[in-house]
Amino acid sequence: MTDDKVENPEPARRAPEGMAGLAKGLAIIEAFGAEHEYLTVSIAADVANVSRASARRCLLTLTDLGYLVKSGPQFRPTPRMVRLGAAYFETASLPQMAQAHLDRARDEIKESVSLAVLENGHSMFIARAEAERIVSSVARIGRRLPAHTCATGRVLLSSLTETQLDSFLATITVTPTAPATVTDRDELATRIRQTAQDQMAFTDQELEEGMVSIAVPVRDGNGQIIAAMSVSASSARISIGEMRKDLFPILARHAAALSQML
Repeated sequence: MTDDKVENPEPARRAPEGMAGLAKGLAIIEAFGAEHEYLTVSIAADVANVSRASARRCLLTLTDLGYLVKSGPQFRPTPRMVRLGAAYFETASLPQMAQAHLDRARDEIKESVSLAVLENGHSMFIARAEAERIVSSVARIGRRLPAHTCATGRVLLSSLTETQLDSFLATITVTPTAPATVTDRDELATRIRQTAQDQMAFTDQELEEGMVSIAVPVRDGNGQIIAAMSVSASSARISIGEMRKDLFPILARHAAALSQML
């Protein structure tokens, strides 16, 4: 019995027919983003937690397939990379059902309105209604932000139990991205718990200097929070107080309407 465990230490994590090479390639693809606009072999190996030889093979294969372009030691995504996410954004029911509500909220608020879900401790934006006035690309579709740093993430985390929240906050890396970024874990816990009471979250230049955000929950038929609807705007144009007074009722109404469909 002991020998069997040694020979097959992770039977539940990957089926015998699983493709290890595909898993490594996907890990490298997911490494691209705002923090890594390009990858080298060494960076890819580090962020994807694979060997340099595996990272090199994956990068070269993705280049051969047209998903990356190589310039010296750097590998950058090509437009073909968009096709990997298109299947989800074009067929998933939640983004499709949400779009009309995001559009209507945008038309009333006159600001871009986004929808995000919780994904591995991050707030990932899956739908967006763009206003004519684009202030920041922080909430663009496909962008992932550490959940504890943003209004959408705090809404999504607010459904955790006390034990789950404490465990989550104990494992995260808190990195300031602006002068007002909250780095104290106790303060983060307080703000997330307050979000659960208020049914809304605000961030005031915490994620990006000059930007304020508001988010409200979207719930499924069982009352569970499955997404967050949000607005980000320039702090020079609108204050947190004005967001609470003027934007919150509109955003909450459209989030409730979407929730009724789920």
